[in-house]
Amino acid sequence: MPDSAYPGAVSQAPLDLPRARQARSRVTRELIFQAGAALLEEGGAEALTVAVVAARAGVSVGSVYRRFGDKDRLLASLQADFTQSFGVEIIRRFTSSPRARDADPAAVITGAVAGVAETFQAHQRLMRVFMLLGTANEAVLREGTEASVDGGRAFRRFLDPVVPHVRHPDVETALDFAFRLVYAVCAHRVVHGEHLESPRPLPWPRLTEELAATVRLYLLGELPAGTAT
Repeated sequence: MPDSAYPGAVSQAPLDLPRARQARSRVTRELIFQAGAALLEEGGAEALTVAVVAARAGVSVGSVYRRFGDKDRLLASLQADFTQSFGVEIIRRFTSSPRARDADPAAVITGAVAGVAETFQAHQRLMRVFMLLGTANEAVLREGTEASVDGGRAFRRFLDPVVPHVRHPDVETALDFAFRLVYAVCAHRVVHGEHLESPRPLPWPRLTEELAATVRLYLLGELPAGTAT
Protein backbone atom coordinates (compact mmCIF):
# COMPACT_ATOMS: atom_id res chain seq x y z
CA MET A 1 0.00 0.00 0.00
CA PRO A 2 2.11 2.92 -1.22
CA ASP A 3 2.17 6.11 0.72
CA SER A 4 1.33 8.18 -2.35
CA ALA A 5 -1.96 6.31 -2.67
CA TYR A 6 -3.00 7.39 0.80
CA PRO A 7 -3.30 11.19 0.76
CA GLY A 8 -6.62 11.21 2.53
CA ALA A 9 -10.26 10.56 1.91
CA VAL A 10 -12.32 11.85 -0.98
CA SER A 11 -13.62 15.36 -0.32
CA GLN A 12 -16.01 15.51 2.59
CA ALA A 13 -17.51 18.89 1.58
CA PRO A 14 -21.26 19.10 2.25
CA LEU A 15 -23.31 17.99 -0.71
CA ASP A 16 -25.77 20.40 -2.28
CA LEU A 17 -28.66 17.98 -1.88
CA PRO A 18 -32.19 18.13 -0.50
CA ARG A 19 -32.35 17.32 3.21
CA ALA A 20 -33.89 13.89 2.67
CA ARG A 21 -31.07 12.92 0.32
CA GLN A 22 -28.48 14.36 2.71
CA ALA A 23 -29.93 12.23 5.50
CA ARG A 24 -29.83 9.13 3.29
CA SER A 25 -26.27 9.97 2.31
CA ARG A 26 -25.23 10.20 5.97
CA VAL A 27 -26.89 6.85 6.71
CA THR A 28 -25.11 5.26 3.75
CA ARG A 29 -21.79 6.68 4.87
CA GLU A 30 -22.31 5.34 8.39
CA LEU A 31 -23.22 1.89 7.06
CA ILE A 32 -20.04 1.87 5.00
CA PHE A 33 -17.96 2.88 8.02
CA GLN A 34 -19.56 0.19 10.18
CA ALA A 35 -19.01 -2.46 7.52
CA GLY A 36 -15.42 -1.41 6.92
CA ALA A 37 -14.56 -1.36 10.62
CA ALA A 38 -16.11 -4.80 11.11
CA LEU A 39 -14.10 -6.25 8.23
CA LEU A 40 -10.87 -4.77 9.58
CA GLU A 41 -11.57 -6.26 13.01
CA GLU A 42 -12.35 -9.65 11.51
CA GLY A 43 -9.54 -10.00 8.99
CA GLY A 44 -7.28 -6.97 8.96
CA ALA A 45 -6.54 -4.83 5.92
CA GLU A 46 -6.50 -7.89 3.65
CA ALA A 47 -10.22 -8.41 4.30
CA LEU A 48 -11.06 -4.87 3.23
CA THR A 49 -12.17 -4.55 -0.38
CA VAL A 50 -14.63 -2.12 -1.88
CA ALA A 51 -16.85 -4.95 -3.13
CA VAL A 52 -17.00 -6.72 0.24
CA VAL A 53 -17.60 -3.46 2.12
CA ALA A 54 -20.46 -2.63 -0.24
CA ALA A 55 -22.01 -6.07 0.20
CA ARG A 56 -21.67 -5.93 4.00
CA ALA A 57 -23.15 -2.42 4.11
CA GLY A 58 -25.99 -3.29 1.74
CA VAL A 59 -25.08 -0.55 -0.73
CA SER A 60 -23.82 -0.54 -4.30
CA VAL A 61 -20.14 -0.70 -5.16
CA GLY A 62 -20.63 2.61 -6.94
CA SER A 63 -21.80 4.23 -3.71
CA VAL A 64 -18.54 3.30 -2.01
CA TYR A 65 -16.41 4.50 -4.92
CA ARG A 66 -18.29 7.79 -5.20
CA ARG A 67 -17.77 8.58 -1.52
CA PHE A 68 -14.30 7.20 -0.90
CA GLY A 69 -12.57 6.27 -4.13
CA ASP A 70 -10.35 3.18 -4.02
CA LYS A 71 -9.45 0.86 -1.13
CA ASP A 72 -6.56 3.00 0.07
CA ARG A 73 -8.72 6.10 0.37
CA LEU A 74 -11.46 4.11 2.05
CA LEU A 75 -8.90 2.82 4.56
CA ALA A 76 -7.69 6.38 5.17
CA SER A 77 -11.25 7.52 5.86
CA LEU A 78 -11.87 4.60 8.18
CA GLN A 79 -8.72 5.35 10.16
CA ALA A 80 -9.51 9.07 10.36
CA ASP A 81 -13.03 8.34 11.59
CA PHE A 82 -11.71 5.83 14.13
CA THR A 83 -8.98 8.06 15.52
CA GLN A 84 -11.39 10.97 15.86
CA SER A 85 -13.89 8.80 17.72
CA PHE A 86 -11.12 7.33 19.87
CA GLY A 87 -9.94 10.80 20.91
CA VAL A 88 -13.46 11.94 21.70
CA GLU A 89 -14.02 8.83 23.82
CA ILE A 90 -10.86 9.34 25.86
CA ILE A 91 -11.89 12.92 26.64
CA ARG A 92 -15.41 11.76 27.49
CA ARG A 93 -14.02 9.17 29.91
CA PHE A 94 -11.81 11.81 31.50
CA THR A 95 -14.54 14.39 31.95
CA SER A 96 -17.29 11.96 32.98
CA SER A 97 -15.15 10.26 35.60
CA PRO A 98 -16.15 11.08 39.19
CA ARG A 99 -12.43 11.58 39.78
CA ALA A 100 -12.47 14.57 37.41
CA ARG A 101 -13.98 16.58 40.27
CA ASP A 102 -11.88 14.97 42.99
CA ALA A 103 -9.37 17.20 44.74
CA ASP A 104 -7.23 14.18 45.64
CA PRO A 105 -4.28 14.05 43.19
CA ALA A 106 -4.01 10.27 43.53
CA ALA A 107 -7.64 9.90 42.46
CA VAL A 108 -7.12 12.23 39.51
CA ILE A 109 -4.15 10.16 38.32
CA THR A 110 -6.16 6.96 38.70
CA GLY A 111 -8.94 8.46 36.59
CA ALA A 112 -6.51 9.56 33.88
CA VAL A 113 -4.89 6.15 33.61
CA ALA A 114 -8.27 4.42 33.59
CA GLY A 115 -9.53 6.74 30.84
CA VAL A 116 -6.70 5.72 28.53
CA ALA A 117 -6.63 2.03 29.41
CA GLU A 118 -10.39 1.53 29.20
CA THR A 119 -10.55 3.19 25.80
CA PHE A 120 -7.77 0.95 24.52
CA GLN A 121 -9.59 -2.08 25.88
CA ALA A 122 -12.89 -1.07 24.28
CA HIS A 123 -11.29 -0.78 20.82
CA GLN A 124 -8.40 -3.21 21.02
CA ARG A 125 -9.20 -5.20 17.87
CA LEU A 126 -9.30 -2.18 15.57
CA MET A 127 -6.38 -0.54 17.36
CA ARG A 128 -4.29 -3.63 16.68
CA VAL A 129 -5.06 -3.46 12.95
CA PHE A 130 -3.96 0.16 12.62
CA MET A 131 -0.92 -0.24 14.87
CA LEU A 132 0.36 -3.16 12.83
CA LEU A 133 -0.36 -1.32 9.57
CA GLY A 134 1.56 1.66 10.91
CA THR A 135 4.76 -0.39 11.09
CA ALA A 136 4.77 -0.67 7.29
CA ASN A 137 2.83 2.37 6.06
CA GLU A 138 3.95 5.93 6.73
CA ALA A 139 0.51 7.46 6.18
CA VAL A 140 -1.12 5.15 8.70
CA LEU A 141 1.70 5.92 11.15
CA ARG A 142 1.30 9.68 10.69
CA GLU A 143 -2.43 9.55 11.36
CA GLY A 144 -1.92 7.35 14.41
CA THR A 145 0.89 9.55 15.72
CA GLU A 146 -1.22 12.70 15.50
CA ALA A 147 -4.07 10.99 17.33
CA SER A 148 -1.72 9.67 20.02
CA VAL A 149 -0.16 13.09 20.58
CA ASP A 150 -3.63 14.61 20.89
CA GLY A 151 -4.45 11.95 23.48
CA GLY A 152 -1.33 12.91 25.39
CA ARG A 153 -2.39 16.55 25.43
CA ALA A 154 -5.80 15.59 26.81
CA PHE A 155 -4.12 13.41 29.45
CA ARG A 156 -1.90 16.35 30.43
CA ARG A 157 -4.85 18.75 30.70
CA PHE A 158 -6.72 16.32 32.91
CA LEU A 159 -3.70 16.04 35.21
CA ASP A 160 -3.35 19.81 35.62
CA PRO A 161 -4.64 19.70 39.26
CA VAL A 162 -1.84 17.24 40.05
CA VAL A 163 0.97 19.59 38.99
CA PRO A 164 1.60 21.15 42.46
CA HIS A 165 1.95 17.67 43.94
CA VAL A 166 4.41 16.14 41.45
CA ARG A 167 7.71 15.33 43.16
CA HIS A 168 9.78 15.00 39.99
CA PRO A 169 12.17 17.95 39.49
CA ASP A 170 10.93 18.40 35.91
CA VAL A 171 7.14 18.29 36.11
CA GLU A 172 6.41 18.42 32.38
CA THR A 173 8.91 15.69 31.64
CA ALA A 174 7.33 13.54 34.34
CA LEU A 175 3.78 14.06 33.05
CA ASP A 176 4.88 13.35 29.49
CA PHE A 177 6.63 10.17 30.59
CA ALA A 178 3.58 9.08 32.57
CA PHE A 179 1.47 9.21 29.41
CA ARG A 180 4.15 7.46 27.38
CA LEU A 181 4.26 4.69 29.97
CA VAL A 182 0.48 4.18 30.03
CA TYR A 183 0.23 4.36 26.25
CA ALA A 184 3.12 1.95 25.71
CA VAL A 185 1.77 -0.67 28.12
CA CYS A 186 -1.72 -0.49 26.62
CA ALA A 187 -0.37 -0.61 23.06
CA HIS A 188 1.76 -3.62 23.96
CA ARG A 189 -1.29 -5.41 25.35
CA VAL A 190 -3.34 -4.58 22.25
CA VAL A 191 -0.71 -5.84 19.80
CA HIS A 192 0.75 -8.81 21.68
CA GLY A 193 -1.93 -9.91 24.09
CA GLU A 194 -1.75 -10.87 27.75
CA HIS A 195 0.95 -13.53 27.88
CA LEU A 196 3.84 -12.53 25.60
CA GLU A 197 6.28 -11.95 28.46
CA SER A 198 4.63 -13.85 31.33
CA PRO A 199 2.21 -16.75 31.81
CA ARG A 200 0.69 -15.06 34.86
CA PRO A 201 -2.85 -13.80 34.28
CA LEU A 202 -3.20 -10.03 34.06
CA PRO A 203 -6.66 -9.07 32.79
CA TRP A 204 -7.37 -5.50 31.71
CA PRO A 205 -8.90 -4.33 35.03
CA ARG A 206 -5.88 -5.54 37.00
CA LEU A 207 -3.51 -4.13 34.41
CA THR A 208 -5.23 -0.76 34.77
CA GLU A 209 -4.98 -0.88 38.56
CA GLU A 210 -1.27 -1.71 38.49
CA LEU A 211 -0.59 1.00 35.93
CA ALA A 212 -2.41 3.57 38.03
CA ALA A 213 -0.45 2.54 41.13
CA THR A 214 2.81 2.79 39.19
CA VAL A 215 2.03 6.26 37.85
CA ARG A 216 0.92 7.47 41.29
CA LEU A 217 4.18 6.24 42.78
CA TYR A 218 6.21 7.85 40.00
CA LEU A 219 4.49 11.23 40.17
CA LEU A 220 3.59 11.51 43.84
CA GLY A 221 5.92 9.13 45.63
CA GLU A 222 2.84 7.30 46.90
CA LEU A 223 3.21 3.61 47.62
CA PRO A 224 0.28 1.36 46.70
CA ALA A 225 -2.00 0.43 49.60
CA GLY A 226 -0.68 -2.47 51.61
CA THR A 227 2.94 -2.04 50.50
CA ALA A 228 5.49 -2.43 53.28
CA THR A 229 7.75 0.55 53.89
